[in-house]
Amino acid sequence: MDHIPIIESKAAEIGVTPDVAESLEVQIKYAGYIEKEEAIAEKLQRLDSIMIPDGFDYHPLESLSSEAREKLSESKPNSLAEASRISGVSASDLAVLLIHLGR
Repeated sequence: MDHIPIIESKAAEIGVTPDVAESLEVQIKYAGYIEKEEAIAEKLQRLDSIMIPDGFDYHPLESLSSEAREKLSESKPNSLAEASRISGVSASDLAVLLIHLGR
Protein backbone atom coordinates (compact mmCIF):
# COMPACT_ATOMS: atom_id res chain seq x y z
CA MET A 1 0.00 0.00 0.00
CA ASP A 2 1.29 3.46 -0.84
CA HIS A 3 1.58 5.51 2.32
CA ILE A 4 0.55 9.11 2.69
CA PRO A 5 3.80 10.79 3.79
CA ILE A 6 2.15 13.54 5.84
CA ILE A 7 0.39 10.96 8.02
CA GLU A 8 3.63 9.15 8.77
CA SER A 9 5.46 12.36 9.67
CA LYS A 10 2.63 13.81 11.78
CA ALA A 11 2.07 10.46 13.52
CA ALA A 12 5.75 10.30 14.46
CA GLU A 13 5.62 13.95 15.55
CA ILE A 14 2.77 13.41 18.03
CA GLY A 15 3.86 9.96 19.15
CA VAL A 16 1.12 7.87 17.55
CA THR A 17 1.99 4.21 17.14
CA PRO A 18 2.50 2.88 13.60
CA ASP A 19 -0.64 0.72 13.95
CA VAL A 20 -2.80 3.72 14.81
CA ALA A 21 -1.24 5.75 11.97
CA GLU A 22 -1.95 2.92 9.53
CA SER A 23 -5.55 2.68 10.75
CA LEU A 24 -6.03 6.42 10.23
CA GLU A 25 -4.53 6.20 6.78
CA VAL A 26 -6.89 3.38 5.79
CA GLN A 27 -9.88 5.34 7.09
CA ILE A 28 -8.83 8.41 5.12
CA LYS A 29 -8.15 6.50 1.91
CA TYR A 30 -11.35 4.48 1.95
CA ALA A 31 -13.78 7.02 3.45
CA GLY A 32 -15.55 7.52 0.11
CA TYR A 33 -16.03 3.79 -0.42
CA ILE A 34 -17.27 3.32 3.14
CA GLU A 35 -19.80 6.15 2.75
CA LYS A 36 -21.05 4.65 -0.50
CA GLU A 37 -21.50 1.21 1.08
CA GLU A 38 -23.31 2.76 4.06
CA ALA A 39 -25.68 4.57 1.68
CA ILE A 40 -26.41 1.29 -0.14
CA ALA A 41 -27.09 -0.48 3.16
CA GLU A 42 -29.42 2.35 4.21
CA LYS A 43 -31.30 2.14 0.91
CA LEU A 44 -31.73 -1.62 1.26
CA GLN A 45 -33.05 -1.11 4.77
CA ARG A 46 -35.67 1.34 3.45
CA LEU A 47 -36.62 -1.08 0.66
CA ASP A 48 -37.07 -3.80 3.26
CA SER A 49 -39.89 -1.77 4.82
CA ILE A 50 -41.85 -1.58 1.55
CA MET A 51 -43.95 -4.70 1.43
CA ILE A 52 -45.33 -6.34 -1.70
CA PRO A 53 -48.88 -7.63 -1.17
CA ASP A 54 -49.45 -11.40 -1.30
CA GLY A 55 -50.60 -12.48 -4.74
CA PHE A 56 -49.34 -9.30 -6.43
CA ASP A 57 -49.67 -9.78 -10.20
CA TYR A 58 -46.59 -8.58 -12.07
CA HIS A 59 -47.78 -9.55 -15.55
CA PRO A 60 -49.93 -6.43 -16.24
CA LEU A 61 -46.93 -4.17 -15.52
CA GLU A 62 -45.66 -3.70 -19.06
CA SER A 63 -42.96 -1.33 -17.81
CA LEU A 64 -41.22 -4.25 -16.10
CA SER A 65 -38.79 -6.22 -18.20
CA SER A 66 -40.05 -9.64 -19.28
CA GLU A 67 -37.32 -11.28 -17.24
CA ALA A 68 -38.29 -9.32 -14.12
CA ARG A 69 -41.98 -10.20 -14.51
CA GLU A 70 -41.11 -13.87 -14.84
CA LYS A 71 -38.64 -13.98 -11.96
CA LEU A 72 -40.76 -11.89 -9.61
CA SER A 73 -43.80 -14.08 -10.33
CA GLU A 74 -41.77 -17.21 -9.57
CA SER A 75 -40.00 -15.86 -6.47
CA LYS A 76 -42.92 -13.97 -4.92
CA PRO A 77 -40.76 -11.61 -2.83
CA ASN A 78 -42.32 -10.12 0.31
CA SER A 79 -40.54 -6.77 0.06
CA LEU A 80 -38.72 -4.58 -2.42
CA ALA A 81 -35.44 -5.46 -0.71
CA GLU A 82 -36.07 -9.14 -1.48
CA ALA A 83 -37.00 -8.22 -5.05
CA SER A 84 -33.77 -6.23 -5.42
CA ARG A 85 -31.72 -9.34 -4.66
CA ILE A 86 -33.27 -11.36 -7.50
CA SER A 87 -30.95 -11.58 -10.50
CA GLY A 88 -32.61 -10.08 -13.55
CA VAL A 89 -34.51 -7.45 -11.56
CA SER A 90 -32.94 -4.07 -12.36
CA ALA A 91 -33.07 -0.73 -10.59
CA SER A 92 -35.56 0.50 -13.19
CA ASP A 93 -37.77 -2.53 -12.46
CA LEU A 94 -37.69 -1.60 -8.77
CA ALA A 95 -38.65 1.99 -9.66
CA VAL A 96 -41.66 0.67 -11.60
CA LEU A 97 -42.69 -1.42 -8.60
CA LEU A 98 -42.33 1.60 -6.30
CA ILE A 99 -44.69 3.57 -8.51
CA HIS A 100 -47.26 0.79 -8.69
CA LEU A 101 -47.10 0.19 -4.95
CA GLY A 102 -47.94 3.86 -4.43
CA ARG A 103 -44.59 5.10 -3.11
